[in-house]
Amino acid sequence: MADKGRVIVGLSGGVDSSVAALLLQQQGYQVEGLFMKNWEEDDSEDYCSAAEDLADAQAVAECLKIPLYTVNFSSEYWDRVFAYFLEEYGAGRTPNPDVLCNREIKFKAFLDHAIDQLQASIIATGHYAAVEKDDEGYHLHRAKDEDKDQTYFLYMLGQRALSHSLFPLAQLNKHQVREIAQKAGFPNHKKKDSTGICFIGERKFRDFLQRFLPAQPGDIEDPQGNPLGRHHGLIYYTLGQRQGLGIGGRRDSIEAPWFVAAKDLRRNVLIAVQGHDHPMLMRQELTANQMHWVAGRPPSDPLQCLARIRHRQPLQSCRILRRDDRRYQVVFDSAQRAATPGQSIVFYHDNRCLGGGIIEDSEIISNSASVV
Repeated sequence: MADKGRVIVGLSGGVDSSVAALLLQQQGYQVEGLFMKNWEEDDSEDYCSAAEDLADAQAVAECLKIPLYTVNFSSEYWDRVFAYFLEEYGAGRTPNPDVLCNREIKFKAFLDHAIDQLQASIIATGHYAAVEKDDEGYHLHRAKDEDKDQTYFLYMLGQRALSHSLFPLAQLNKHQVREIAQKAGFPNHKKKDSTGICFIGERKFRDFLQRFLPAQPGDIEDPQGNPLGRHHGLIYYTLGQRQGLGIGGRRDSIEAPWFVAAKDLRRNVLIAVQGHDHPMLMRQELTANQMHWVAGRPPSDPLQCLARIRHRQPLQSCRILRRDDRRYQVVFDSAQRAATPGQSIVFYHDNRCLGGGIIEDSEIISNSASVV
């Protein structure tokens, strides 16, 4: 088999990146591994699995008989991802750090390290996505396994990143990946997928966040201003949330669950409504900013396409119109529930991911410089 060249695989210790490395080796690439440590602020055994993950990555590297490098990107992660995470929560929004981590760490810091320090021009990861190239450039496509597809978290990648990246799992589903890992004798073939935000780990979100942001308890009200209870701090709640409100039954109300509908930052009040599909939770239009287009340029305006406002949401038909260089108006064919400020909206044309942006603050009633 002809040597296809050298590729550095980001080995996380999980089964997906392990199988990605194996497949590339079988395809004739000279495979080497890199383990990235991205968090060390409080990485005790109770909260951080970095030591276990590194051991799993080393075991896989030994199975494949490939070198494994290690690198610490904790400083880059803090500056480029975590600082933004805190800023957004402090402003009342709900950010998605995984999107920024992919752009700034896995496909920038990692890629730069592979090129500058390891003298390699190609990197690979275990993401479920696909890269295709034509005369117009590189394109990001959805993976075959729709349930595992991760293009929602990769939409901020551009031409440079895609031109240097391989996604070997594009045509596989998770069951197939685990079967391949088991046949290869990988000790991590049954390892659980990581969930949630990596630096929070298994601890409660509230316990983690209060270490970095001050929280001020306040009132919970219905849209008419009637008191419903008390909240622990607006930073702990997100649009559409049902759990953790602590609102009991009221004699004068219908028997229906309560959901977060808005935050009044000026008064430090959480607004709650009854009913999963309450009108305050439904929107047919939204504005997105911080737009990024995979092709490096915006599409034609207006554009009829598909979009999702959360991972795994079925694709929704919409029309997007450019308002200025960084902001777009999005009009859906049908109303969407809980379009959350700070989260991403990602656009598609068939299987191709076009790019996306950040949902603006329509449910945050009043902005304030104070952190609540």
